[in-house]
Amino acid sequence: MTINAYLDRLPLIAILRGITPDEAVPIGRALDGEGFSVIEVPMNSPEPIESIRRLQDALGETCLIGAGTVMTTAQVDAVAGAGGRLIVMPHSDPVIVRAAKGAGLFCCPGVATPTEGFAALANGADGLKLFPAEQIGPIGVKAWRAVFPKTVRLMPVGGVTPATLADYVAAGANGFGLGSSLYKPGLTASDVRVRARAFVEAWRRLAS
Repeated sequence: MTINAYLDRLPLIAILRGITPDEAVPIGRALDGEGFSVIEVPMNSPEPIESIRRLQDALGETCLIGAGTVMTTAQVDAVAGAGGRLIVMPHSDPVIVRAAKGAGLFCCPGVATPTEGFAALANGADGLKLFPAEQIGPIGVKAWRAVFPKTVRLMPVGGVTPATLADYVAAGANGFGLGSSLYKPGLTASDVRVRARAFVEAWRRLAS
């Protein structure tokens, strides 16, 4: 399966900020069971590289596993060394984008303006993380979609819930990063399964 195919199957990135290595695989299996195929462990989580390694070992054949909040090229190298294939950033540092692409990883940098977005694409970005989504909003996404090619993934991140997917999709979003509304520390695998199902059902209603 090509890297893009994971997002083609379900364009929802599960952001597991704060997860520990011992929790990673049970939570990952819950997400996989509900249809999620892209999982991100932010680098400011406890032992993120170990969590990525365990998720890759357990789910690497069915899910695209990688890191978020990536801030340095050394972190890109560490993620690749653990088998991760996804780099997500809160910003669009061209050095990090190019390092990720040079390592053959899928890269989705964070952008907040069209200028940043076009610059990120010029440096090889595979998709654009519209962050923070609350600031840009569906009205902003609609304006972005008018100038960005329809093939470019515009993925709002920040405060997205099952109830708000429809407004963003109507504006032109074609993917999302899902954080605390899907997972936050303290939630069990069963809790996450219920939340994941709500997102998947909301997406499939829109896609049908």
